[in-house]
Amino acid sequence: MGSETDPQSVRREKLAALEERGVDPYPASWRVDDTAADLLAGFRDEGPPHAARVGGRVVSMRSHGKTAFLHIADGSGRIQVYLRRDELGDEAYSLVDHIDLGDFVGVAGELFRTRTGEVTVRAREVAILAKALRPLPLGKVVEDGGEARAYHQVSDQEFRYRQRYADLAVHPETRKVFEARARVIRYLRNFLDARGFLEVETPALQPVYGGAAARPFTTHHNALDSTLYLRIADELYLKRCVVGGIDRVYEIAKDFRNEGMDRFHNPEFTMLEFYQAYADYRDFMELAEEMLVGLVAELHGGTALSFQGRSVDVRRPWPRIRFLDALAAEGVDVSDLSRPALASEAARFGLEITPDEGAGKILDGLFGRLVEPALAGPAFVVDHPAVLSPLAKAHRDDPRLVERFEAYLFGSEWANAFSELNDPRDQRARLEAQVRQAADGDEEAPNVVDEDFLRALEYGMPPTAGMGVGVDRLVMFLTDQPSIRDVILFPTLRPEGSAT
Repeated sequence: MGSETDPQSVRREKLAALEERGVDPYPASWRVDDTAADLLAGFRDEGPPHAARVGGRVVSMRSHGKTAFLHIADGSGRIQVYLRRDELGDEAYSLVDHIDLGDFVGVAGELFRTRTGEVTVRAREVAILAKALRPLPLGKVVEDGGEARAYHQVSDQEFRYRQRYADLAVHPETRKVFEARARVIRYLRNFLDARGFLEVETPALQPVYGGAAARPFTTHHNALDSTLYLRIADELYLKRCVVGGIDRVYEIAKDFRNEGMDRFHNPEFTMLEFYQAYADYRDFMELAEEMLVGLVAELHGGTALSFQGRSVDVRRPWPRIRFLDALAAEGVDVSDLSRPALASEAARFGLEITPDEGAGKILDGLFGRLVEPALAGPAFVVDHPAVLSPLAKAHRDDPRLVERFEAYLFGSEWANAFSELNDPRDQRARLEAQVRQAADGDEEAPNVVDEDFLRALEYGMPPTAGMGVGVDRLVMFLTDQPSIRDVILFPTLRPEGSAT
């Protein structure tokens, strides 16, 4: 038997009582003609009665014997419902005793304004649409004068990530974040479509992974008896499309990297990649500026953007900062880019490195330690050392470098672009060098040369620019959310009950 201290048992008893009466607590449908927001916006005190037929979750209740008031919430907002025994009849009104906070109900009637001025549905019909057997995490439920209302909603962030369905149900501001995310993705798609780019879909399961430096997730295809990898990037397949004559191509896709997690990294993430033939990285700097300025205007109506207490203005043009110049300004000797020389510099700045880390990893670590935190942005870091970018074209003015930029905001990179390498001989040499790095212990380097990609390049790829945008990180900045987990509906988490 249930008790007042066992709310799930109490709810199950109410469920059983409904079923004993022949009431289906989970009916197949309920016709909804209106939303809460539309009813509130469309109500007029004068004129004929305004019919209403709504459905939603009960978020507050108060009962006064023969009358009861509910607030129900749908995806648009919430509206009050007035139930009166004399108008509904004893049998229908008795459903009130079986309704709990969190239940879904349907109500039909007409609108009126109460003496306190609140637009309300006067119920002529009421139905239970889904009996909630588990109380929502509404925090404190206060009962005062027959009213039950929730206060102090859940602040346990781990709970909110793990049970996002409950988070969405009780925190409208969470739903707003994901509505904004949808607007961002829609804007990106429209932005590229308007410029003649074609959206495509490329394989998520790949026989050879590449396009980035990352450990892959590995799986096995039984029918083919072959090892496959979840993609770490879309790059190599999108370049195949350029080879095939799709001069402007893009994909918004899930990528997967078997790496650590922090506030900016989730193993499963959303990446936008796009490629344009007959363009270079300088063209894409202009495109990146247009993209971000437009996004900020779309979501915030201007050029000002704030994130976790820091504010920037994204208006154009943005400064261009050369990678090696930025390190030199922090006192790093960049005259010798060999591994021994860079390892010495890392030691001088207290950066710990492992024996398997090559020159590129050390450079990246120094940059992340000394330069990135101050890049509030928006800014471009340009002309990276070739050792950092095996897929980028050699710089036309300095063979030590490549034609690459990273776009920065709030001390973190949100976009990465190259003048793409299209010489198959040079590309083979670089991919073979990566395989040697993998053999030397670099777990993020691919361990096999993608011969099919090289074959594609041998058919000829025109001069091309490519850019990747971390959609999740961009949404973080645009919605002022502190963690990538706040902008991914169902982020990757440790199994429940495991040690942290």
